[in-house]
Amino acid sequence: MSTILPHGYRQIGEDRFRESVGLSYPELAPGLVIKHRPGRTVTELDNLLGAALSGNVAPLHTDAHYSGQTPWGRILVCSGVTLNLVAGMTVRSISGLTTANLAIDRVRFIAPVHIGDTLYAETRILTRRACEGRPDTGVITCHTTAHNQAGTGVLTFTRAFLVPLDADAARDATHY
Repeated sequence: MSTILPHGYRQIGEDRFRESVGLSYPELAPGLVIKHRPGRTVTELDNLLGAALSGNVAPLHTDAHYSGQTPWGRILVCSGVTLNLVAGMTVRSISGLTTANLAIDRVRFIAPVHIGDTLYAETRILTRRACEGRPDTGVITCHTTAHNQAGTGVLTFTRAFLVPLDADAARDATHY
């Protein structure tokens, strides 16, 4: 029996399927736009763990009373937490097969993010080329934007990373 699979699944045996993470090099064509879903609501725990892990315990990120006296009027989520959450939202589709991150450039924090905000992201593939030093991989460059539940832009960045040219061979080699 032949089964038509939705994108994101591979048949690995009779009546057995495996989820696939990450689009392949040929699928990551310049101009492709991906809206990353679901959104991600920022929690107090996200902010506190991110602040603690990074050592950024500025009262603006950790002290509700202090933050209430600032122009923001409440705790401001640590920018590193915002960047990490949004970058993480993109992995399932664009960089699930990444073998190396090369750069995160032109990071811009456009508007504040607060605990309880829900973030949504969108990525546009800018360029794609074979890697000269690693002939079995390609370099993907993309631009990601994020906005909150009100549609206000909060973050943009450009990212470059390596992906295998043959996604199926990479998945087979790792049983992924």
